[in-house]
Amino acid sequence: MRECDLVIIGGGPAGLAAAISAFDSGIKDILILERDKELGGILNQCIHNGFGLHTFKEELTGPEYASRFIDKVLERKIEYKLGTMVIDISKDKEVVAINPEEGLFHIKAKAVILAMGCRERSRGALNIPGYRPAGIFSAGTAQRLVNMEGYLPGREVVILGSGDIGLIMARRMTYEGAKVKVVAELMPYSGGLKRNIVQCLDDYDIPLKLSHTVIDIQGKERVTGVTIAEVDNTGKPIKGTEETYSCDTLLLSVGLIPENELSEMAGVELGITSGPIVNESLETNVPGIFACGNVLHVHDLVDYVSEEAGFAGKSAAHFIEDQKKFEDKGIEIQINTGDKVRYTVPKTVHPDIMEDEITVRLRTTNVFKNVYLNCYAGDKRIVHRKRPVIAPGEMENFQLKKEDIKDLKAEEIITVAFEEE
Repeated sequence: MRECDLVIIGGGPAGLAAAISAFDSGIKDILILERDKELGGILNQCIHNGFGLHTFKEELTGPEYASRFIDKVLERKIEYKLGTMVIDISKDKEVVAINPEEGLFHIKAKAVILAMGCRERSRGALNIPGYRPAGIFSAGTAQRLVNMEGYLPGREVVILGSGDIGLIMARRMTYEGAKVKVVAELMPYSGGLKRNIVQCLDDYDIPLKLSHTVIDIQGKERVTGVTIAEVDNTGKPIKGTEETYSCDTLLLSVGLIPENELSEMAGVELGITSGPIVNESLETNVPGIFACGNVLHVHDLVDYVSEEAGFAGKSAAHFIEDQKKFEDKGIEIQINTGDKVRYTVPKTVHPDIMEDEITVRLRTTNVFKNVYLNCYAGDKRIVHRKRPVIAPGEMENFQLKKEDIKDLKAEEIITVAFEEE
């Protein structure tokens, strides 16, 4: 069995940023395990621009953004293994992986960072009636086919779901000469960024139908048409609102789910995001196992993934150097979700060992206008910020200062809420 200070599972934007940060924090014995044939993760197929505005103060494509981090990993000579699938992690941080060159091998790590990213929900999760014809793809699969494999999945397209990948693929398919007939969204609001709705749909006159879903898929060998209908506030189709579109392709952009199988194998507790519950150091309930990026919760900007992963790498380095400090954390304070807040990351904080300031990320439950982001430490309000518009598709964040919570008692809580004055 090989021993290693830090094992990072995933060589996408989160894994790369975590490795660089851990290395710069003093940990040199690092191993990145990546199941694909190249580093960079999902960014390799995201050839559109819009990446890097926060991190590099310039607009980059996905591969350009990834290459900057890959170059930093290569400069530091951080070890990585490609084509390597991790198949098990134990609570005592023993990692079991497999690849064609070495077969099955074991690594005993002092710390592990989970950075496996997320996956798309499939048609099977939606229970849409109809046969199982060719021509039904998840939006991410279609993106890979067009951008990396050089295939056009279809010429007449209907898209279900208005997540960012679905919106971007509406524009991409249009560029390639396909006709995107409609984007249907079950919710009364879009799941994507506002800028993507404008740049990918409005600019190309592609209709977005909110509170609509697919109720039937026609075609036996290949998709020949799709029927959509308006839904009521319980999600049930409204009779008489059906519309049928002839098409040869249906793209599904119906949500992303953190890749959590390995997390569960390690005994990591999962939260409402289907990702791990973490504390102020992005450490899970299993000591020495950290999580960051889309495996923790789905981000809207890769810049935030890199920032969060950098912090996870730094935290893992501190754990390796001073495990005793992490064992004796002092009192734990819960962060509760108040009105209009779906979740927060982190979920708990330890004022005694936290840094002077940490970033708390959160999402709302619906679209709201003219509300205030408030954070309470016990009875005292410590954050008060006006938000003209908030939406589930756009992540919010604020800085939580140690100074504001250091005097809290164990039974007191931190509450985050969106409230009207």
